[in-house]
Amino acid sequence: MTISTKVLQKTSPDAPFKVATIERRDPRADDVVIDIKAAGICHSDIHTIRNEWGEAHFPLTVGHEIAGVVAAVGENVTKFKVGDRVGVGCLVNSCGECEQCRNGQEQNCLNGNVGTYNSEDVDGTITQGGYAQKVVVNENFVCTIPDSIDFDHAAPLLCAGITTYSPLARWDVKPDQKVAIVGLGGLGHMGVQIAAAKGADVTVISRSTRKEKEALELGANRLLASGDDPDFFKNHRGEFDLILSTISAPYSLDQYLGLLKPRGIMSVVGLPPEEMGIHMNRLIGGGKVLTGNNIGGIAETQEMLDFCGEHGIGAVIEKIGVDDVDAAYDRVVKGDVKFRFVIDTSTFDA
Repeated sequence: MTISTKVLQKTSPDAPFKVATIERRDPRADDVVIDIKAAGICHSDIHTIRNEWGEAHFPLTVGHEIAGVVAAVGENVTKFKVGDRVGVGCLVNSCGECEQCRNGQEQNCLNGNVGTYNSEDVDGTITQGGYAQKVVVNENFVCTIPDSIDFDHAAPLLCAGITTYSPLARWDVKPDQKVAIVGLGGLGHMGVQIAAAKGADVTVISRSTRKEKEALELGANRLLASGDDPDFFKNHRGEFDLILSTISAPYSLDQYLGLLKPRGIMSVVGLPPEEMGIHMNRLIGGGKVLTGNNIGGIAETQEMLDFCGEHGIGAVIEKIGVDDVDAAYDRVVKGDVKFRFVIDTSTFDA
C-alpha cells in the first residue's frame, strides 16, 4: 500500500517552505496510518531545519507535535482501530530491547531511537515529520488523545506537554509545594498548568510583568519579575521546593540554585546554546539537586495526555495555515507567540 501525502518541505535551510507530495514508507503489519488534523510548531523544528543543530537531511519536512485520526492499521495492530483519535510526539521507533526501552524510557534508547523527522527510518529512508496530511508510525509510538482535548490544543502536548510533565512527575510535585516556573513561553505555559493541576503553589519567574495576566489565567498564584528588582535573588532566597527552568537564553545557575530550599530541586528543560558553570558549593550547601529532562517515554506521554484530559489542560495556541509557517518561524524566534503555533492541515487542500 503506497501512502502519498502533501507535506510542507524545505530543500535547504534558507529556502522557503513549499508544498510537495512525498511517498511515506510502506506500512508494515504493526504500523498505523494517521490522517493529521493539527501539527504544532516547536523551536526544535526551527533549529533542525535551519542547520543550527548540525547538517539536516534535505529535502526535509519537520514537526513532532502531531494530532489526528487513524486512517488504517496493519494486520498485527492491536492497540488502535480506524477512527481513533491519536497523537505522535518526538519518536517513531526504538530498538525495544535495551534496558532503557524495557523500562519505558524509549527517549534514552541505548541503540539509538528513531526521531519523527531527520532520522534513519526502519527502511533506511529519512523520517519526514508532521507538517503533512498523513504519517505512518509503529503502533507502539502512537498515543490516544482524550475526547476532551481538541486536536489543535492537543498537538503541542506531544512535545511541550511531556517535556514539562515528565520532570514534575519524576520529582513527585505535591499539593502546596512551592514550584517556580522560569519563563512563560511554549514550555513554561504548559508547566504552569500542569503544576497548578497537581495542587502546587505556582510562581512564574519572568524578566518583566508583561505576561502577568496570562500567568494568573493559566493557574499561577503570582508572577515575579526578576528584571524589576535588583535584589531579586536575595529577596527570594530559599523559597522554592522545585524550580523548572524552560528558558533557552544563558542565565546564572548559581543565582537560581540560591532560590531553592535545602534539598530543593532545579530541573532544566530549556537548552541555552552556551555552557553555564556553577560553583559546587551551591549544590553541596543544602544538599540541592540540579537535573535535566528530555521529553519522556511513550507510557509517560500517554499518562500526561490522560492527566491533561482529566484536568482540562491544553496548549494555548495560535492557529495558522500552511502558507503562514515561514512568518511563524520568525515570530517564534522573536518570542512573538502566545504560546504555540499550530498548523491547520486542512489548509493543504487550498
